[in-house]
Amino acid sequence: MANQDDATRLWELIDKIGFCMLTTRSGDDLRARPMSAYTAQLENAIYFLTDVGSHKDDEITRWPNVCLAFADTKGQKYVSVSGTAEVQNDRERIRELWATPAKAWWDNPDDPSIRILKMTPASAEYWDSPGTIISYIKMAAAAVSNTKPDMGDNAEVKL
Repeated sequence: MANQDDATRLWELIDKIGFCMLTTRSGDDLRARPMSAYTAQLENAIYFLTDVGSHKDDEITRWPNVCLAFADTKGQKYVSVSGTAEVQNDRERIRELWATPAKAWWDNPDDPSIRILKMTPASAEYWDSPGTIISYIKMAAAAVSNTKPDMGDNAEVKL
C-alpha cells in the first residue's frame, strides 16, 4: 500500500486533469476514448456518464478490466489508473453528476439512455513533473553533466 500522501496526490491530479482516455477491451483489441471523470475518493470510485447504446458499455459488461489515462501535457502531469468498471442505472447519481459537458450528448439528466459507468481503481501510477520548461532545463543539464535528471515525483499506488 502506498503512503497516504501518494494516494492524496493521485486523487488531486485526477481531479485537476478531469478528462481521460478510457481503454476497454473489444475482442482481441483495445479501444480508448475520451471521457469526463467525476471522482469520489471516499468511495474509491471514478464515475462517468455514458449512453446505454454505446459500445463501451457492452465491452465493459464482457471484460470489466479497464485503464484510465489522464494527461496534462503542459504541466507534465500524468496518471494511469487500472481497475474494474461496471455500468449502472443509478438515476440519482446521474442527476448528481449532470454538468455542462453532458449537455453535448443529452438534453437533460432524465434522459432514459444515460447510464453511470463506475470505475473502481485497484492500482495507479502518477508522474508529477515541475512543468515543461523546467523539465527541458533539467534534461539539458543532466545531458551535459552525464547524470539522470530529477523529473519530479513518480509513485505507484495500490487502492
